[in-house]
Amino acid sequence: MTTLKINCDDYDFAPLASAFEEQLKGCSPLSAEVIFCSEEDIRSLNSRTRGVDAVTDVLSYPSLALTPGEAISAGAYPLDVDEEGRVFIGSIAVCSKRAEQQAEEFGHSLEREINYLVAHGVCHLLGYDHMEEADKRAMRSAEEAALAKLRLTRD
Repeated sequence: MTTLKINCDDYDFAPLASAFEEQLKGCSPLSAEVIFCSEEDIRSLNSRTRGVDAVTDVLSYPSLALTPGEAISAGAYPLDVDEEGRVFIGSIAVCSKRAEQQAEEFGHSLEREINYLVAHGVCHLLGYDHMEEADKRAMRSAEEAALAKLRLTRD
């Protein structure tokens, strides 16, 4: 049983969820959701929730205040457990158009870009951030480790 389930109507993120399994040892089963949206919608979300009136590639909305590497127990978050017994850790919004543009700009596949953006979002849901250089390195390492398991490297 996969520790993390990433719910999305538009894309199958089961392989990416499995790639995070090593990092989530000792955790109760978890869930997150991903939605794809337009530039207009993500700009509106960004403006309303972060006060930044600009299009962005991905936004993360953690439902819990977690610390990277923390063992997440359903018993500690009983109000956040869904009907499948999974602790809901939050939502991720991905701008489809920005993902396409960035895949082209960076010279890799759309599959790699989408999985990178969602991995980035999952890391935020798990408590990672990139405000300080050391934190940024830790987050990037977690993202790249997950993508490497999917053979979606930068090459």
